[in-house]
This record gives sequence, structure tokens and C-alpha cells, in this order.
Amino acid sequence: MENIQDVPIDIQTSKLLDWLLDRRHCNLKWQSAVKVIREKINAAIQDMPENEEIKQLLSGSYIHYFHCLRIVEILKRTEASSKNIFGRYSSQRMKDWQEIVALYEADNVYLVEVASLLSRNISYEGPALRRQLAKAQQLQQELSRREVECQSSAADLRQRYYAACKQYGITGENVARELQALVKDLPAVLDEVGKDAAKLEKHIQLYTAFTNFVCEWSEPVLPMLTFAQKRGNTTFYEWRTGKVPTVVERPVVEDAPPATATEDTIDWGDFGKATDTQGFNSGITVEDGIDWGISLEPNSEDSGAGGIDWGDSEAAPAEFEIVDAGTDCPEGVARGEDALTILENSQSRSQFIDELMELEVFLTQRLSEMGEEGDVVAMSQFQLAPSIIQGQTCEHIREMLSEVQDLLGRLTSVRMQHLFMIQASPRYVERVSEVLRQKLKQADILVLKGTTMAEKRQEALKEQSRLEPRVDLLAGCTRELQKLVANYFLLFHLFTRLAVSQVTRKPRLCGIFVTLWSSVIIRKQILVLLIQYLLRLKDYTVD
Repeated sequence: MENIQDVPIDIQTSKLLDWLLDRRHCNLKWQSAVKVIREKINAAIQDMPENEEIKQLLSGSYIHYFHCLRIVEILKRTEASSKNIFGRYSSQRMKDWQEIVALYEADNVYLVEVASLLSRNISYEGPALRRQLAKAQQLQQELSRREVECQSSAADLRQRYYAACKQYGITGENVARELQALVKDLPAVLDEVGKDAAKLEKHIQLYTAFTNFVCEWSEPVLPMLTFAQKRGNTTFYEWRTGKVPTVVERPVVEDAPPATATEDTIDWGDFGKATDTQGFNSGITVEDGIDWGISLEPNSEDSGAGGIDWGDSEAAPAEFEIVDAGTDCPEGVARGEDALTILENSQSRSQFIDELMELEVFLTQRLSEMGEEGDVVAMSQFQLAPSIIQGQTCEHIREMLSEVQDLLGRLTSVRMQHLFMIQASPRYVERVSEVLRQKLKQADILVLKGTTMAEKRQEALKEQSRLEPRVDLLAGCTRELQKLVANYFLLFHLFTRLAVSQVTRKPRLCGIFVTLWSSVIIRKQILVLLIQYLLRLKDYTVD
């Protein structure tokens, strides 16, 4: 069976202070004693000799009893010249620190203070510093993630900006100027489309023959395509009248006026100016009062002279003439919308695109029908069809469809749609420029935000660098305090066992030992002397 004296004492850190007070190792009023000691320490450190070890002891750490013992040991070397023949020191420094040590040793104040420091470091200081360190590390990760997101979003916005510029067919260096320059090339592009429309002769003939054969359609089909195929991209005046204009006066496209700041003021016009120059006099005085022109009896003379004419007189009715403002143009002169080409004019261009789509749908359906095999009814139906219908092959229809789709794609591309919008409204250039500028502006804001995130991350890194030494220092101090408290209980236990063993061997000393050990002062002095002796040893460990 294990001896009960060999069982180690296991004390929880949070209950260490209460354990010492309950077993009367310390006094309940230890805090007032510690307050007096702290005041004396603050006064004593004002006058210290130049010594590196003392500077290290006093730099940034809480000075406790064991620091004071070490300072006394150092002062014994530095103040050796002040020692008298009785072994006492006349130096005030030594006297102050010896008094501090004596106050610590009274009622084991040093022990309860060290236990309080140990409990506070483990329960509060250590966890708080570790939480701050973990928060700084987590903040670095979060800021690093947000910095990468800002950079990625900024790069994505710039990529979208250049993709949009590529869609418009510009480089993006000067959006407004480049967009306006694109409109200058639009007539040449539309003329090329008009020239390629001349290749649609067989397409139109096939569609016309098919509608006449199947539907017995007598009216002309695809009139705009037929006109463009024969005459090209001519003026809208020629399409509308069938005559070539002698003079073409294209509308002048004005640039969008710059935005001007308007003040919130009321424009009174020229009120008061004309009356002053003409010497207007109302003829109304204060004595006359205000004449509202109202009388109880009707007066025919007044009604004719200055009354209100309600339109009931027998005068001749006024005649109105309606003038058509759009047709007041000399013969042979294409002006305004008539001066635009059929592909520039929005009305004729829409009709041109609609007829192209109609032709595309016809060719697609015809290609699908010709691809079906074994349709006896269809074969017998087209035996009486014109030669232009019977002579078509799938490959030829596919080539026709490709040509129509090419023209349609060139007119309905995103770039051409934007060019038509720019030509129709100069304000559209401003809107497009503003939309594109917003992308770059947002990208710049994200880059600036990423820079801010990087700066904050560096601040968090500095905070981490500042906290890590404090955590390590606190952990080292806590381990040292734990070792000192453990040594106290170890010495107390060893000395008790030693005294008991000596008494059991020599029963005669029992009465003397009991008398001495029962004295609290003597017992504490013995323990203090043993602790001081162990501190003088350079290397010692307690397992």
C-alpha cells in the first residue's frame, strides 16, 4: 500500500488562493500588505545602481518577492563597500530592499501574491492575449481573402470593359471620340451590304416562283429586297418616289451639347422693362380705388368698347389652312430623312431586315422539306412546278441560305446595332461612354479597396508580431511562478517529513520540536531560509 505521505498534492489553479487562505498559510488581509509593499517598491526603484541584470529585472515585468531577493543579492555585490563591522549595510538602497523583503516574508505575503499572479495569468492574462493573437491571425486571413477578391473583381471589370470595347469595335482609349469615328465608316459598310444584296436575284426569283405556284400569289413579294438587289443602297427618296434625286441634302448630325449647370432661378422675362421705356401710366390713384369692371345693369356701349368679346358677334368666322410641313420640298431634292440611304433610314432598314428574315425562313423550310426522303405526295405535287423550283438541289439551297444569313448577321450584329443607335441619337454616345467609364471607375475603386485591405493586413501582422513576444514572455513567467509555488509546497512537505523522522528516531527531541514547530513565526522563518538557500543555487530542478 502506498504511503499517504508520498501522494502528491494536486491543487487547481483557480482554487490555489482560496486553498492557501483556508489552511492559514497566509493572512486574509494580504491585499493591504501588498499595497504597502508596492508603494515601497515604487519608491525604491527610483534610486538603483547601473547594472544590466537589475535593468532586465525591472524592465516591463511585475516585480514580486523573488525579484526582490535577486536584487538584494546583486546589491550585496554593488554595495559591499557600505558594509560595517557588524555585517550590516549603511546604504539606503540596501536598507530599502531588505525592508521590502522582510515585509514580503511577514505572514507569507509573497506566497499569496505569487499565487494571485499565477491564477490571474492562467485564467485571464494568458487567454486574453491568445484571443487577441488568434483574432489578429484570423483578421489577416480575412483581409488577404478580401484583397484577392478585390483584385480579381477589378481584373474582371477591366476585362469586361475591354470586351465591351471590342464589341463596339474600339480600343477604349477615348470612348466618345472612337464611337463618333465609327459612324463615319457606317455608310461604307452599308454600301458593301447593298452591293452584296445584288447576289440575291436567284433567291428572290425562287421565292417569287414558289409563292406564285403554291399560293397563287399575284402581289409582288420582297419589294425592298428586290429594289436593293437592282439599285443597291440608294436614297430613301428614290425608293419612295422611284426617281433619282438631283440634289441630296443630308441632315447635319450635331454633337450632343455639353451639360450646363442651371440655376434654380425664376426667369421673369422682360417684365417691367417695356413699360418703363414707353412711359406707361395706369391712371389709378389711391382715392379712385380699384375698378373691377362689374356693373349690375347691362350697358351695350361698354360691352362694345372695352368689355370681353365672347365670340357671339355676327362677324365672319376665321379660316384655318392646314399645311403639310413634310412635303414642302422642291421636286428632285432629297432632304432630311429622304436624303438617307435605305439602309440608313430606320423605316426602310427594318423592312429590309424583315424581308431578309422572311427569305431565311423560306430557305430553311425548303431545305428541310428537300431533305426528307420517300415523300411521294411532295414529289408528285412539284411535278408541275416551274423549272426554277424543280432544278434546285439541297446544296444549292444551302448556299443560298448561307448568303442570306451572312447579310442578316452583318446587319443585326451587336456592333451594327450600336452604330445605328449612335447615328440616330448623339446622346447615345454619352450614355455608352458613361456606362463604360463606370466599369473602369468601379475597377479603380476595387483596386484602391484592395490597397486598403493590404495596409490593414500589414497592421494586423504588426499586431501579431507585437503580441507573440508578450504571449511567450507571459508563458515563461507563468511557468516560473508555478515552479516557485511548487517548490514552496515541496520544501514544506520535505521539512515536515524530515522533522517527523528525526523526532521518531530521538523521542527526547519530540517535546522541543513540537514546541518549535508549533510556533508559526519559527516555521515560516525556516521555510524562508530554505527557499533563499535554493535560490542561491545556480541549477536546480524539481520533478
